[in-house]
Amino acid sequence: MRTTGKNIAAKLHLWLGLGSGLVVFIVALTGSLLVFEKELEPIIDARFHTIVPPDNAQRVPLDELVTTATTQFPGKKLSRVVIEPHPDRTVVVELQQSKKAKDILAVALDPYTGKVVEARQEQDAFFSVVLRLHRYLCLGDTGKIITGISCVSFLIIMISGLVLWWPNRKNAKQRFTVKWGASFKRLNWDLHAIFGFYVLPFVFLIASTGLIWSYKWVNNLLFYAFDGKPQTKREAPANQSSVSLKSADLLEEMYAETNRLLPHSGAITFAFPETDSLAVTVSKRNEEAAIDNIVDFLYFDNATGDLIKKRLYDGETRGFKARRIIFPIHTGSMLGWPTKIIALIVALITASLPITGFLIWWGRGRKKSGTVRQRSVDRALPKQPQHNRSVVVAASNKLSEG
Repeated sequence: MRTTGKNIAAKLHLWLGLGSGLVVFIVALTGSLLVFEKELEPIIDARFHTIVPPDNAQRVPLDELVTTATTQFPGKKLSRVVIEPHPDRTVVVELQQSKKAKDILAVALDPYTGKVVEARQEQDAFFSVVLRLHRYLCLGDTGKIITGISCVSFLIIMISGLVLWWPNRKNAKQRFTVKWGASFKRLNWDLHAIFGFYVLPFVFLIASTGLIWSYKWVNNLLFYAFDGKPQTKREAPANQSSVSLKSADLLEEMYAETNRLLPHSGAITFAFPETDSLAVTVSKRNEEAAIDNIVDFLYFDNATGDLIKKRLYDGETRGFKARRIIFPIHTGSMLGWPTKIIALIVALITASLPITGFLIWWGRGRKKSGTVRQRSVDRALPKQPQHNRSVVVAASNKLSEG
């Protein structure tokens, strides 16, 4: 029974590994980059994100910054405005270029001079490409299906791998320690099996949470578990006023009120509705919270700037709070730098597993083919004393090499 179970595990581990190995390698490698996206983005595209703040300078009102962006790039709809809490960061105005939700022109402005610093197609930004590779291999819906299947396959691979790794009394010690001075074949096996064992709990958690983005039913299952019902769609409420003439400093007033109501540090994002009949959604990330990805939402009248509704994190449902925590668990950002470093190491080791696994399979295939050739030579040779037979085999091998 035990042998049969290991044989089944070996087959699953091999064929699912060969089938999904390349996808796992890409997803893990891109995931290692995304762990430090927040820290690396301002470095990789420093001209877009950073400026040198002048001494004692006043910030230009948000309304003026938005007007500058929409004037220099006309014919595009205002979509979002992002204001970072750091004084050396630009204000980013995102403009919708077509009906496609992700067709965004991002305009970075100096908040002290009001001038445009840089503009870029958001789809072409480095981390936008990395994220598309990570989630669906830059292949749209088809890629999403492939990564989803590969993610499920990888969960099975991990379980079957644990079955194959499980030690007995004789090999218990070697199952936990890498023999660094061994031959390449043995070292490769240790790197695959032993490193795979040590990262398995972390990778299993990361891969299983990744299913939330791959399958809607998994996402709904989370809400069913905590709320007893599927996720409800959150929409901005309708404006309460019928005023058509907007204030000149409308956005600046919303910005000041957001900082007054939510005094904690964090990036503020303005999300503008499809029609002027709906409220403006202003969200603020809480960088002072114990865990990452805590966000509060405020809704302001699109014409008067009056506060219509609050949606604070503390008042959210258990399902929504659980859904918020899934992202930092998946990315490793839950508790800051310590968990991010763990996530980086785990992602890099995970990316190596398809490579070491392939080398194990390739090595066994070469060994098997060599054994078959040896048996063919043995069958072709006439029966003779063992000593003479070894001489003939050695001569045969030299001739084949020559």
